[in-house]
Amino acid sequence: MPGDRSTVSGSVVGRFHGVAPTTVQITNQKEAESNSKKQGGCRRWFQKMCPCCCRRQSSSNPIGQTPELMLSVRSVDLLSSKTGQNRLEHHTNLYHGNELIIRRGQTFQMELDLSRPFNSNTDKLHLELKTGPVPMVSKGTHIIIKLVEELEDNSWEAKIVKQNGNRIKLSVNSHHKAVIGQYKLTVMVKCPKQEVAVTHDPSKDVVMLFNPWCEVDTVYMDDEEEKKEYVLNDIGRLYYGTETQIGARTWNYGQFLEGMLEACLYVLEKSEIPPSGRGDSVNVVRVISAMINSPDDNGVLAGNWSGNYVGGVSPTAWSGSVDILMKYHKEGGQPVKYGQCWVFSGVTTTVLRCLGIPCRSVTNFQSAHDTDVSLTTDVYLDENMEPLDHLNSDSVWNFHVWNDCWMSRPDLPPGMGGWQALDSTPQETSQGTFRCGPASVTAIRTGQVYHKYDTPFVFAEVNSDKIYWQRNLDGTFTQIHSEKKAVGHFISTKAVGSDERADITHLYKHTEESEEERIAVETASRYGTRPDVYSTPMAKDVSVEVKMEGEGPRMGEDAQLTIVVTNLSSQPRRTTLHSQVAVMYYTGVLKGTVQKNKLPVELMPNEVKTIQWVLPYQSYQNQLVDQAALMLTLSGRVSETQQVLATQTNFRLRTPDLNIEPEGDAVVGKEMAAKITFTNPLPHKLRGVVFRVEGLGLQKVREVVVGDVGSHSTVTLTEHFIPTQAGPRKLVAALDCKQLTQVHGVADIDVQSQ
Repeated sequence: MPGDRSTVSGSVVGRFHGVAPTTVQITNQKEAESNSKKQGGCRRWFQKMCPCCCRRQSSSNPIGQTPELMLSVRSVDLLSSKTGQNRLEHHTNLYHGNELIIRRGQTFQMELDLSRPFNSNTDKLHLELKTGPVPMVSKGTHIIIKLVEELEDNSWEAKIVKQNGNRIKLSVNSHHKAVIGQYKLTVMVKCPKQEVAVTHDPSKDVVMLFNPWCEVDTVYMDDEEEKKEYVLNDIGRLYYGTETQIGARTWNYGQFLEGMLEACLYVLEKSEIPPSGRGDSVNVVRVISAMINSPDDNGVLAGNWSGNYVGGVSPTAWSGSVDILMKYHKEGGQPVKYGQCWVFSGVTTTVLRCLGIPCRSVTNFQSAHDTDVSLTTDVYLDENMEPLDHLNSDSVWNFHVWNDCWMSRPDLPPGMGGWQALDSTPQETSQGTFRCGPASVTAIRTGQVYHKYDTPFVFAEVNSDKIYWQRNLDGTFTQIHSEKKAVGHFISTKAVGSDERADITHLYKHTEESEEERIAVETASRYGTRPDVYSTPMAKDVSVEVKMEGEGPRMGEDAQLTIVVTNLSSQPRRTTLHSQVAVMYYTGVLKGTVQKNKLPVELMPNEVKTIQWVLPYQSYQNQLVDQAALMLTLSGRVSETQQVLATQTNFRLRTPDLNIEPEGDAVVGKEMAAKITFTNPLPHKLRGVVFRVEGLGLQKVREVVVGDVGSHSTVTLTEHFIPTQAGPRKLVAALDCKQLTQVHGVADIDVQSQ
């Protein structure tokens, strides 16, 4: 205030370097003069006795400046409580802990306690945020936030919105393109009589995330229910099996649990992307797709499709991402063993939702793996119509799980934003690294495979034609048959707001064999390694297809399918169908043939003939691998017309579910139980059975060793736990056993508050 000045209390005169800081008190001018007279004699005596001390003190308070007018920050309150305004408005209240977790492009509040009232006319104040090992203003990793009269959108600014004595409240606006990650906050204040600004470093970091609620953020999503599902939902459903036997399992994403935000940021920090690149959502998801697998960058998960999981966890035994990411973080970035496609996808969903990017896991049934960028799935046969296994490098997986993430694509032409396909399973390298995407789903649907990233590969997965080639006597190959609807069926994801399956095939491709779909396929093929593959149309009047009754064959029983051969002509037709069934990994890689047959077929004009095909249990019982999948290949040639008949059908042997029945009242803090029941469907003993039980808000992952389970025997386990969170929760259980995989169950539990 005018007329006020600072004086040093007599009790602190002569303190030496290293002693507690000088305390400051404010007095008015008259009081100061009176005190000066009282202490004048003492001061003069002390100056004579110890001039060095007096010089030291005067040098810290230059002539014309007294400490009572110095401005400093006593404390900073980031208002970071989970139930406070910042966390609620930024939709980060579900994250564990009381850090300030905010989303970019949105204002947040903080309070400062100063050494004296702030004078906006003469005092200066600004904030600094720094992230990364070498923060730089030019790289957007060192942010200087100045005070302004009024906040404007799309810029870093701060405004005093409330002042009460020494306390001021700031409203701070962040930029919508801000780098995400952890920031160190510094508050800097200065008054006219201070030569150096006084800094204050709060003990807590500030965490910045992407913002799907901000209209100018690249990940903005308009629909509130979709944001609840694809950003805030911590539990999901993953789909597997075959197109005629779609299985579903619950997956705990757990992105808000204690330690998960730190673990997800650790994955980003371990990646190749510099801090300055972490504001670009396209860059971030592309890097995450590489970091979730481990072949070339020691990423989160080691893939294993061998069936031998010694030294790790079987991929089918995982029920969520939490254990995987926490283990990776705790062990300093050592890949966790083991994962397959649905595990890679589930972990990717967790990381991207945690960072604020809308994401979902997507399953494609009959998913092609094109190894030569032909944009076709090629099957090679010899002169006798037998498969040439050494040439058949392309494969069709029973199912494959990847991710969709939501964002605009400013790097592509207009219209290519929205859902982007992203695949973390290590299949093929992209720019030298095992990663895939983001590929615009719109570009995939329309065949515009020249748009980045990796669009040709994803297009082939969902909409390539299966082309059959026969070897000629001179060693060359001739195209003899094509299947236009062989891949990309029942593309599935969890529905918004429910546990139902949503079919999103229409987002990835037009209706099969429609004019739009054929145009997309032919457009895409022009950019592949065989642009002339569609030059010769194939005629046919006999067709063959395989059908399955009900939910299909069960594990432990004979497998029965129906072969339907149709003669569309007015003339009789004869053929011999070669049938071959092989045990198959879900990736489309064959383990070995278990049965071969020849089926003579004679057809009257316009006849539809039904043939019952049987695979005895004894033929496959000791041959199965993960997912209990098999492939039936049928091929033949019509004698009268030389038309080629060929089709392949994947099917799996259905496994039983775990039955989970909650017991007792579900109340936070009160012990309850759940009874888990399993019946062995096989006519022989299961060895080394282990149950894994977990539930977000119910209990952490727990392994229960059951041991051996006899043929057709039933085992019952009662699991006790204490709920920690109110609301609808899910208890998930999975069975881990070498002889039987994909056995799991889920129970819905509505937990009441105390």
